[in-house]
Amino acid sequence: MQFRPLGRTGVQVSPLCLGAMMFGPWGNDDRADSIRIIHRALDAGINFVDTADVYSAGVSEEIVGQALDGRRDEVFLATKFFMPMNQDDPNMRGGSRRWIIRAVEDSLRRLGTDYIDLYQVHRPSPGTDVEETLGALSDLVRQGKIRYLGSSSYSGSQIVEAQWAARERNSQRFVTEQPPYSLLVRGIEYDVLPATLRHGMGTLTYSPLAGGWLSGRWRKDSASAPTSSARPPARFDMSTPANQRKLEAVEQLAVLAEKSGMTLIQLAVAFVINHPGVTSAIIGPRTMEQLEAFLPAADIELPADVLDRIDEIVVPGVTVNPADNSYGDHELQAGQRRRTLPRSA
Repeated sequence: MQFRPLGRTGVQVSPLCLGAMMFGPWGNDDRADSIRIIHRALDAGINFVDTADVYSAGVSEEIVGQALDGRRDEVFLATKFFMPMNQDDPNMRGGSRRWIIRAVEDSLRRLGTDYIDLYQVHRPSPGTDVEETLGALSDLVRQGKIRYLGSSSYSGSQIVEAQWAARERNSQRFVTEQPPYSLLVRGIEYDVLPATLRHGMGTLTYSPLAGGWLSGRWRKDSASAPTSSARPPARFDMSTPANQRKLEAVEQLAVLAEKSGMTLIQLAVAFVINHPGVTSAIIGPRTMEQLEAFLPAADIELPADVLDRIDEIVVPGVTVNPADNSYGDHELQAGQRRRTLPRSA
């Protein structure tokens, strides 16, 4: 597996990043099996692991920590904070200094390590100054508890704002962004990828199979629909026009994959990591079989004719169902849309 530079950090990471969301009660509740999957990924050349405190309420971090016992130095370890860790306590979430200082200690304990390579804000927080978040994270870098900062699901304008704030306040900056990206979810090509490239950031994309739509198991004549614990059921309502368009695109992409001598999974992951602005694609296997299905994609280079056909099926910069973007909706709230504002007298 050929390593790639993580932005301008000088760190080298694998083009596939092992996502740990499915390790624990959310997916595979067999800890021993999850650890075997992690070890297989490391043995295959993956040196990048991504998790989050919210995944299975911390169990995912615990499993990753157990799996890395004795192998910690082999791995560039990333985790995230921000999502609610206690539904009854409004302060056990978000990007405040108060929460960050506590959240990092909890993650360090669960991961069984004294430092985190990449500590990421899981989502932007419109109600919290980005300077507040960057200031707390910068202190953690100085304390040696984290090495680098990252963001996740930030829009292009929020990426630029955070870079500007870091420069103005002379604080640590986000060196990575983690957005959704797949054959069906190409919205980041419009502004996020240009922003990360402009600022020399690494881009770690999640959901390369679009929440199961690109797994190869569902076609137009399938009796069942894709499912995902990470997506609301409405995302798979086949009666909606947007999902009908997705289903038609999947059918055409599956035919293209077959003609090109690869599985749809391989085409989907290879498409993501073949983009020059993408550092790594986060794969989130629940089983060993799923991991093995992902691994060959790391060595696939898509020829120009295949990429051209993909662009015909799904236009560059377009997300077939905008609800799948998982970012940007926080940018334009209902009260800020012109059509909802009261007319002047």
